[in-house]
Amino acid sequence: MAESNADPEAQWLSEAQQGDEAAFERLVQRYRGELHAHCYRMLGSVQDAEDALQETLLGAWRGLSGFAGRSSLRAWLYRVATNACLRLSSRRPRRMLSFEHGPACSDPHDLGEPVAGPVWLEPWPAGPDGDEDLDPAAACLRRESVELAFVAALQHLPGTQRAVLILREVLGFTAAEAAGILETTPASVNSALQRARAAVARRAPERTQQAELAALGPGGCRDLVDAFVSAWERADVPALLELLTEDVRFTMPPLPAWFDGRAHVGRFLGERVFATPWRVVPLTANEQPALACYQHDGERYRPGAVTVLNLRGGRICWIAGFVDPALHRSFPVPAEFSLPHR
Repeated sequence: MAESNADPEAQWLSEAQQGDEAAFERLVQRYRGELHAHCYRMLGSVQDAEDALQETLLGAWRGLSGFAGRSSLRAWLYRVATNACLRLSSRRPRRMLSFEHGPACSDPHDLGEPVAGPVWLEPWPAGPDGDEDLDPAAACLRRESVELAFVAALQHLPGTQRAVLILREVLGFTAAEAAGILETTPASVNSALQRARAAVARRAPERTQQAELAALGPGGCRDLVDAFVSAWERADVPALLELLTEDVRFTMPPLPAWFDGRAHVGRFLGERVFATPWRVVPLTANEQPALACYQHDGERYRPGAVTVLNLRGGRICWIAGFVDPALHRSFPVPAEFSLPHR
């Protein structure tokens, strides 16, 4: 009976170190989701996170025979993943938001040419896996750590500071464990953590989206999203504006243009966005309310954008649209619609 209840990780580890690929897959499966989320926090991109995860798993497989158990397997895997992310981030530009790229736009008919390349922060389709065994406060912190504004703030940190903040504040590693992962000293980790905290505090909102959602309540959030979807599909600009804060922002990378304030957003919606009909499917991205938006092309509703809604005080303060049809493939939504507009 005792053997049947034992954690099989030690057996899988032994078998994997002897070259058993199936045992290795079983060994790392329980960590795959949280490692993927870690790579996203570090890199701000779904594709970059996937690349880093694959590099992590390959590096772990190749290096597993040298794992001597001086740290936990989880800490060792985070060491491999963090180093993979640091290497990747050193070769690519920092991911940014539209209002970090240039000033707001006032002409809804001049949105500029798309800015291609690994430039823009991307929405995250998955949750912060690995928090099911955490206490409620720690689980909430994990959800906050993939919120769009927080991940954007992380991208302003030097790579090592970013890693320290995530390892210590989000994942709960001790200073000594983080030092082992980063091959530095606990004193250096603590110093980097202080600097990282101050830098993120200057950029992250005072109130997290999890706090905003809790204040609104599940019913209030559902009503807000339903009202937004209904107004969007009716192309009802006045109804939409009632749901927005006065200082709302509307962003749409890879297009560089973005709009600041209810008046400019309303003009953009009325004169440009609703020139064609839309269908909208609610979903979740970055642990926030989000939408898969489909634009009618004369025959079908095809993917137009994934839009993440950011809330403040019961209203929408930032409509973060990502105008990349390929992003729909990362979310559990239809590829297209052929139904008539409702």
